[in-house]
Amino acid sequence: MPIKNKNIILETNLEDQNLINRGKVRDLYDMGDNLLIVSSDRISAYDSVLPTGILGKGEVLTKLSQFWFSLTKDIIGNHFITQDVCSQDDSLKGYADILEGRSMIVKKAKPLLVECIVRGYITGSGWGEYKKNGTVCGIELKKGLVESEKLETPIFTPSTKAEQGEHDENINFERCSEIIGLDLANKVKEYSIEIYSRARDYAETKGILIADTKFEFGLIENDELILIDEVLTPDSSRFWPKNLYEAGRGQQSYDKQFVRDYLTSIGWDKNPPAPALPEDIAKKTSDKYIEALSLLIS
Repeated sequence: MPIKNKNIILETNLEDQNLINRGKVRDLYDMGDNLLIVSSDRISAYDSVLPTGILGKGEVLTKLSQFWFSLTKDIIGNHFITQDVCSQDDSLKGYADILEGRSMIVKKAKPLLVECIVRGYITGSGWGEYKKNGTVCGIELKKGLVESEKLETPIFTPSTKAEQGEHDENINFERCSEIIGLDLANKVKEYSIEIYSRARDYAETKGILIADTKFEFGLIENDELILIDEVLTPDSSRFWPKNLYEAGRGQQSYDKQFVRDYLTSIGWDKNPPAPALPEDIAKKTSDKYIEALSLLIS
């Protein structure tokens, strides 16, 4: 699937618009009743933003999020309104060359103060904890699992939402309940696992294994719970090629694990400032993101 925007955009400055937040990847503008989310080509790793942009990344994140919002809207509502932002708001037409493909207008919501992580395979920090304690985020798992093995059932392992430059902290369900309340904690756990399970099954038919992913939820009027932020992208998920999968080792991927592995290989201590990526690493990362989009939406 071709990428429309051939320019790398690291940040936006829409002069007559109200920029209210510049996150690790997305720039957020207040549009009155709604929000404009612009996904840049920035990439972060270990909670630091790298100085190198990834061609097409913002467009991949936006198109995949829109796709998954549509595929899961019968499970739970979401904040997506439109990706055709310039037709929705005339004041944005002068920025069409910047916004095309990488932007969406969404409902305003009050984000819950936890990130909802679902793990379907044992990898990453979960694998590290399991090797030490036989648990993942305090959840005891059966003995004898190997790296990258598929779990019998997906597990819900929430984390805190850290400020930019700080590290998220894995928490157990009890702590999650203390932060957002037991009722909401039960709901986001149920919704997270159901959304993940549907996406996992769909992606497998397209040749991608979704090892784990992160969701965010928010509240709108009348305290209605909805899905917000981005959904099931290579930034928020681990995507593995199904045809190359083999339990017992690390996996090749279509996500930013490739960048994490490079940063580890050069000995970066994970403290800011993050180093720049060589041209070949940035190009391979772009290719991986675009390939994931092409496989999933085909």
